[in-house]
Amino acid sequence: MAIVAAALASAGWAQADFRFAEATIDDLQAQMASGALTAHDLTAAYLARIAEIDRAGPRLNAIIELNPDALAIADQLDAERRGGHVRGPLHGIPILIKDNIATADGMQTTAGSLALVGAKPPRDAGLVVRLRAAGAVILGKTNLSEWANFRGLRSVSGWSGRGGQTHNPYVLDRSPLGSSSGSAVAVAANLCAAAVGTETSGSVVAPSSACGVVGFKPTVGLVSRAGVIPIAASYDTAGPITRTVRDAQIMLAALAGADELDSATRQLPPQWLSTFSRPIPAAALRGARIGIIRDANPRTETKALLDAASQTLSAAGAIPVEIGPFPTNPREAAGEVMLYELKAGIDAYLATLGPSAPMKTLADLINFNEEHWAQEMPLFGQQHFTDAEAKGPLSDPAYEAARAKAWATARDQGIDRLMNEHHLDALVALTNGPAGLITALPGGDPVFGAKTFGSAAGPAAAAGYPSVTVPAGELKGLPVGVLFYGRPWTEAQLIAYAADFEAKTHARQPPRYLATIIP
Repeated sequence: MAIVAAALASAGWAQADFRFAEATIDDLQAQMASGALTAHDLTAAYLARIAEIDRAGPRLNAIIELNPDALAIADQLDAERRGGHVRGPLHGIPILIKDNIATADGMQTTAGSLALVGAKPPRDAGLVVRLRAAGAVILGKTNLSEWANFRGLRSVSGWSGRGGQTHNPYVLDRSPLGSSSGSAVAVAANLCAAAVGTETSGSVVAPSSACGVVGFKPTVGLVSRAGVIPIAASYDTAGPITRTVRDAQIMLAALAGADELDSATRQLPPQWLSTFSRPIPAAALRGARIGIIRDANPRTETKALLDAASQTLSAAGAIPVEIGPFPTNPREAAGEVMLYELKAGIDAYLATLGPSAPMKTLADLINFNEEHWAQEMPLFGQQHFTDAEAKGPLSDPAYEAARAKAWATARDQGIDRLMNEHHLDALVALTNGPAGLITALPGGDPVFGAKTFGSAAGPAAAAGYPSVTVPAGELKGLPVGVLFYGRPWTEAQLIAYAADFEAKTHARQPPRYLATIIP
């Protein structure tokens, strides 16, 4: 194994061998503004990079489909630039989006499921409309945990019936986590300038942490969900995945905005964009009171990483406040909400595909999976689908009680209470531990033992509040991120804290494409 790992690491896939390795959006814009680079050449370079290490080489399998129109779009944007028209900081920038985000073009939108192959959405998702208007080149779509990791128990992160298994670029036998697996892997491996993922509970921040990149889950309602295949309207949102916090700011500014097709976006504060788009202030952590959330029974390895993060906050002038474990657990109630809302949301989405689409209800999807067991369910089942199908309507008192309980435990008794009682500006926790093996071995992980690492994404997700993960360090060569989260609509504040932490640590390290770290 060690010989194979060494061979992979030296096979020419290192970031330094790629012209645009670790390039930021600002870097790329500066090159295009000077005439040294065109959107066509940049798009072609990323397509070549995908062919080299996603389709061949280590075979990351992060991309489920490429946009056949990508180079033509780049040419059009180059013509606009030559004519003196630049739409903004994303003009000509190649972006990948997750395969549960609708596009009315030559690509599929399937959530990784064979059941939706050939079912064409009637229009672009709201966020895609905004990306196109901003001048982004939609390079293609990324693989994901099928149905955004909410089809069955013991699901395999990064696997879909249509796309197969995505691999963590740091260590190829390790999980990329999910469900925005391909988006995080693509950004980590420099297959694009930035990507978009979606999250219901951890699906942006968890894979971003495991793949050593920045992932931002905004307040629910900041980014339109229209045209995004849903799980739960109470918690669903899309968000950017990038290599730097500044790039996340650029992406989120382009994605955010009201959409008449998503009523949640009506809550967007009028001054949000002007506040968020200001330059990120330096030394933002100075004087900030940051609550430190710890696991009740922390692993020695992760405790050391969080201790180091707390020390970084102190050195930056922040005031770390030790909180201990998060005081409530909204998971059970939130899970009940997700089952109710999945049925309603999936049925509503499928109705938009028109009368000719073969899948019209969640029940149809369940039947399809049963009929195509070998392709769709060789690794895990569809218990979440069948449980959701058994639920009643959203007028059911049990649903209303579960949603009220989830919000109360995550918000009133959780995040809001902690921030009020301790006079906090934000909360911080390790996003999750290092990635486990894609396929678990009997007796547990030979490197990290039998006990699994937890995730800190739940409270902010169940509250519908924002969170951002930024690289904090590595364990055995596997990245681990730290999660900043807080009150709704505080994206500008969280971006500033995350950027200051990033500047103090420079913790991101490029992937090494090792085959394994098992001795």
